[in-house]
Amino acid sequence: MIDALTERVRTLRTAVARTSPTPLLIRAGIFLTVLAGAVLAYPAEVLLGRTLGLLVVVAVLAAVWPRRVWPTFAALVTVAGWLLAADGYDRPVALWRLLALAGLLYLAHTLCALAALLPYDAVVDPELITRWLLRAGGVLLATAVLGVLLMEVGGLGGDSGHQLVTVAGLLVAVAVSGLLGWLLRRR
Repeated sequence: MIDALTERVRTLRTAVARTSPTPLLIRAGIFLTVLAGAVLAYPAEVLLGRTLGLLVVVAVLAAVWPRRVWPTFAALVTVAGWLLAADGYDRPVALWRLLALAGLLYLAHTLCALAALLPYDAVVDPELITRWLLRAGGVLLATAVLGVLLMEVGGLGGDSGHQLVTVAGLLVAVAVSGLLGWLLRRR
């Protein structure tokens, strides 16, 4: 029993000594984006209590274990906060808040995907991280432009417009997921 414990401590010490800064910075980015998204989503009245501490724990779990269920759980907790603020506290849906929250959710998702690929001791070329973040920024910019065009210029604002855009977005997400699954099965 003591030999097994000693071996685990030795393995942990070796892992900590071999850890490189880039995977740690990516995981810190995960923590910050998940926490910022959750704080943005939840109403201020709820954040004053124990909720902020629980949101920090959710952000830590997503950052430490990006390959597991925790990033999905963090996204669901954030969306639950958004729904709580909109329905339970009658906070009006502001376009800037919606776009910021969607951007933070996407950024947390893509950082979790990157962190899941990198072991703790990976030596990473900074150009890889730059390209990854630039591509994520391009997706966020295109999504924001399309969202603003649909909501403001296209006349989809108002309560019914938000519901229409939400349902349309969910249908597109389901269709893309189905298409990707079909393409993967074809291989």
